[in-house]
Amino acid sequence: VQLQAYGGGLVQAGGSLTLSCEASGATFYGMGWFRQAPGKDREFVAAINWNSGSTLHAYSVKGRFAISGDNVNNMVYLQMNNLKPEDTAVYYCAAATNVSGRYYMPSQYNYWGQGTQVTVSS
Repeated sequence: VQLQAYGGGLVQAGGSLTLSCEASGATFYGMGWFRQAPGKDREFVAAINWNSGSTLHAYSVKGRFAISGDNVNNMVYLQMNNLKPEDTAVYYCAAATNVSGRYYMPSQYNYWGQGTQVTVSS
């Protein structure tokens, strides 16, 4: 199984970035994005449930970020708008081979990508 995430970078506050993640090698039922800032725990950002087609976003990013994807090709995207300095973190893509209604929990994921850095300057 491989997860490849890309699209991070440096952007000014108020700007936008789109992260992409491609998963291969298994049948996945959910994919998500998490992030980890220096000195902080990994936190949930957004997830998509391929079974139901539903999406879920953390309160801190709701209205600014949007997860979408293509379950045929196991691609997931995170459109990030109106970025803030507090969004600075390493963003991780994750994929789950189990059916779950709790894709906001890291424990529901079997596989993780390598992470991509997002830095938002003020």
